[in-house]
Amino acid sequence: MPEDEKLAPSPLATVDASVSEDQVLEAKARFAKALEEAKGGAQALGNAAQDRAGAYAEQASKKGSDLIESAKDRAAALAEDGKTRASGALSGLGKVVADNAPAIDDRLGPQYGDYARTAARSIQDVAARLDAKDLNEIGEDVATFVRKSPALAVGIAAVAGFMLARMFKGSDD
Repeated sequence: MPEDEKLAPSPLATVDASVSEDQVLEAKARFAKALEEAKGGAQALGNAAQDRAGAYAEQASKKGSDLIESAKDRAAALAEDGKTRASGALSGLGKVVADNAPAIDDRLGPQYGDYARTAARSIQDVAARLDAKDLNEIGEDVATFVRKSPALAVGIAAVAGFMLARMFKGSDD
């Protein structure tokens, strides 16, 4: 290997004689102090980030709670509206059956007309009871019915689902 290609000693490997040992100790102390300040700054940034994340989480939780409460209120309003419509429809059906009872008397006989009037009164009674109950009472009644007659409840749900599917099914033609 030629002489000029030999590795020169690193400038860091030799300490300049003009630097005193006190200066080296002072530089080390400053470096240690700067390192401690950097650690403290990093810790402070970490704490600030955790505080911000906690505040954002709290905000998100509050917004979520507000949205859930709003959805519950909306669902309750829709359920109340549905209950009102259902009782109105039942009442209307009872009135139609009662109005048609005289025609049934004429065509089929008074016995069948009486059946129609009895059915009309029953339908109107159900509508009145439905209108008088609040949603919690209706929910309890449904739960009791399902507990007492689960097979019948599943059958009713299947028939209702089939009917709804047929009503909302689009035309394939």
